[in-house]
Amino acid sequence: MKFLSTGKPQGLLKILIFGIVSLFVGFGLAITPANADSVGEEFPDAVTGNVRVEGEPVAGVGISLTGEGYSAATVTDDRGRYFIGVPVRGVYSVTIDESTLPSTELGVEGGATQEVEFGLSDRVVKNFFIGAGVINQISMVDQIISRVVYGINFGLMLGLAAVGLSLVFGTTGLSNFAHGEMVTFGAVATFLIVSTGAPIWIAIPLGVALSAGFGWTLDAGLWRPVRKKGLGIVQLMIISIGLSLFLRYVIQFFVGGATEQLPGFDSPKVPLFGAVALSVTDLFSMGLSIAVIGLFAFWLLKTKTGKATRAISDNPDLAAASGIDVDRVIRIVWVIAAAMAGLSGVLWAYFRPGIKWDMGTQILLLIFAAVVLGGLGTAFGALLGALIVGILIETSGLLIPADLKYVAALVVLIVVLLVRPQGLLGRKQRVG
Repeated sequence: MKFLSTGKPQGLLKILIFGIVSLFVGFGLAITPANADSVGEEFPDAVTGNVRVEGEPVAGVGISLTGEGYSAATVTDDRGRYFIGVPVRGVYSVTIDESTLPSTELGVEGGATQEVEFGLSDRVVKNFFIGAGVINQISMVDQIISRVVYGINFGLMLGLAAVGLSLVFGTTGLSNFAHGEMVTFGAVATFLIVSTGAPIWIAIPLGVALSAGFGWTLDAGLWRPVRKKGLGIVQLMIISIGLSLFLRYVIQFFVGGATEQLPGFDSPKVPLFGAVALSVTDLFSMGLSIAVIGLFAFWLLKTKTGKATRAISDNPDLAAASGIDVDRVIRIVWVIAAAMAGLSGVLWAYFRPGIKWDMGTQILLLIFAAVVLGGLGTAFGALLGALIVGILIETSGLLIPADLKYVAALVVLIVVLLVRPQGLLGRKQRVG
């Protein structure tokens, strides 16, 4: 891994920087509408949903929306879906055109016109179920099991980003507030590659590779120079906040406020057991997350560089005195952290679903919560914290409104830190 040495390969650095800038420029030129049967895609918020008759999707059904001085209309696509963007969040009336239904004798559950209201999220789902469909009652036990499974899926995705953030903190002491933009970068890079016509199974590895290069560039061009100047932790944290704002609005400048989708975001559900049903994408996401985390654990515990990383986390001065090239190891940590954050961004784009300029910022607080809950600087603690946060977020939706479910994880975080300030797997102090 000589390309990660601490020299100054200025030519490679310039090429990487040029490639990253070109990536954003190309993305801005390559964006195309995600759905043919949709209106208002230029707006950041939207009302979306499905129309089903006797449980089957119906195409060509007219849907209109009015409210907040705005009106629009569209029709459902081949899968019974519709999408209507709105200029502002508020209260809207959504109406289904009953004359476009297969039979005028079918009644619309809840009425042809129904009201929707935006909360904290940028999407409101309003489905129309028509006919005498059968209502399946799901027991509370089945609902809890389903939520736990979904929470594990979310936690694994969150864990990829949290482990990288914890690695950076453990080796450098930096609380990187720009980590959310590293998550966004991976999703944006993957979408750009897909937009060129490449299949998704090629786009994801290339997007992760670009994310790794992005991490290398950040350390070589910014973090190593400021480390050499001896800046303190507070100054480094302030720099990361500024970097976060800069990267976020650079992405918005080229991407805009619209939400884009990756191929396969609407993959069909696969029944597993009981009431648990995951999409093909969800199953792939969980399998990929477990595989990557397993490889990371092997690297950290069994390889020479992984052991050096743990030594630097314990005591960087002692590690340097033992002959470990600290700067080289930190460079590798930045590359691995950025690659895992980029992969997390791709999986988060499927989980949401959608790619947006501030998508990483939306989960940055949850990533920090996972790291602090598990124990600062402990990679496996970050993974454990992420799983706990993911399960709490999903299961809390059974008791509190969906817009408030993220609060539950933060409340538990506060309670745990009051009882065990060092986190679940953290230590009260460093030794040495």
